[in-house]
Amino acid sequence: MLKIPIYLDFNATAPLSQKVITSLPQLLQLWGNPSSIHLASRGPKTVLRETKKKLAEYLKVSSLEIIFNSGASEGNNTVLKSVWNTYRPGNHFGQAVKNEFLISAVEHPSITKTAQFLETEGAIVHWIPVSLDGELDLNFIKEKLNERTALVSVMFANNETGTVFPIKDIVALAKTKNVLVHSDCVQAFGKTDFNLSDLGVDYATISAHKFYALKGCGVLFARKNAPYINLVHGGGQERSRRGGTENILGIATLGEMVDELSQVPTKESEIKKLRDYFETEIKAQIPEVSITCEKSIRLANTSSLVIAGVDGETLLVSLDLKGFAVSTGAACSSGNPEPSPVLLAVGLTRQEAQNSLRVSLGWTTTQSDIDLFIHQLVEVVQHLRAINEAQSNV
Repeated sequence: MLKIPIYLDFNATAPLSQKVITSLPQLLQLWGNPSSIHLASRGPKTVLRETKKKLAEYLKVSSLEIIFNSGASEGNNTVLKSVWNTYRPGNHFGQAVKNEFLISAVEHPSITKTAQFLETEGAIVHWIPVSLDGELDLNFIKEKLNERTALVSVMFANNETGTVFPIKDIVALAKTKNVLVHSDCVQAFGKTDFNLSDLGVDYATISAHKFYALKGCGVLFARKNAPYINLVHGGGQERSRRGGTENILGIATLGEMVDELSQVPTKESEIKKLRDYFETEIKAQIPEVSITCEKSIRLANTSSLVIAGVDGETLLVSLDLKGFAVSTGAACSSGNPEPSPVLLAVGLTRQEAQNSLRVSLGWTTTQSDIDLFIHQLVEVVQHLRAINEAQSNV
């Protein structure tokens, strides 16, 4: 077993950056409530304001359009429920009824589960198909868009396959019908360079812990004049848009990492070289391996493998025992005996989905890490396949 575990599950969460770890003792001194008006509140209030300003500058939006919350799951719930409650039948805002949603079939559960809940409330959800090559069906969107469409929600990049979706094209289609667009940008933030002004979306969601900052902190972008109804009622925090004392420590660590966003293009290029090397070597050294959505535009750090003849959960546990942290799919679904809904939605069979392994790299991943992992993965797959073959001959 390795003395130091090798972490290859950055899409689930990223470890705290060394910069954040070093700054934590000082940040822990910012314990005051930013809503107070005395001395203890001034530092936290400054962190809140400055982090929001830096984020707004990077994303090229107004700081007044940024709302801090607990994470993207809260943000995703807020967006879908805000739009539904604004346009639902019998709404109290005098708005024309818009009860249809267009949502990709491979969204994070915080979107799909919320959409399924809205269906019980009377919403009509059209699930946008995604092909085995990772292509989103834009013609489906064209066909389904109409005057009763309230929202299109498509993630920037998929957390399991890494597929990057054409958000700007989706926005262009939606705007022909005056339809709102939301994008879950959790996996893209800190992995590839983008800004929300260029994308043209009305809503976007981000989680700090995917980018080397603390968990429990999220960002919701809601464009000025886009429908917005509080999910969390309470005090007047976040300009009365999200009740609850702000998570200043989490926000401060996110602010530390926003300063590092200039490194994204260089890091993205370096990580892509490692990922491509990994995939080339695995396909050369292990028979019957395929890369899911390999032909699509993908995040540079993500590789979703289907390894024939090997159960993904068994493979994951075997690798964990050897000191390698990887995943079979989304971390929020770990422990679920059912195959990944995302992998089924792109067209994999149940067996293929159960034979899947997700490897996601990060800023601290090295060539040595990849070489050690390739060596162990080859050995473990050979071992498990030999066991399976022996059992089948009994």
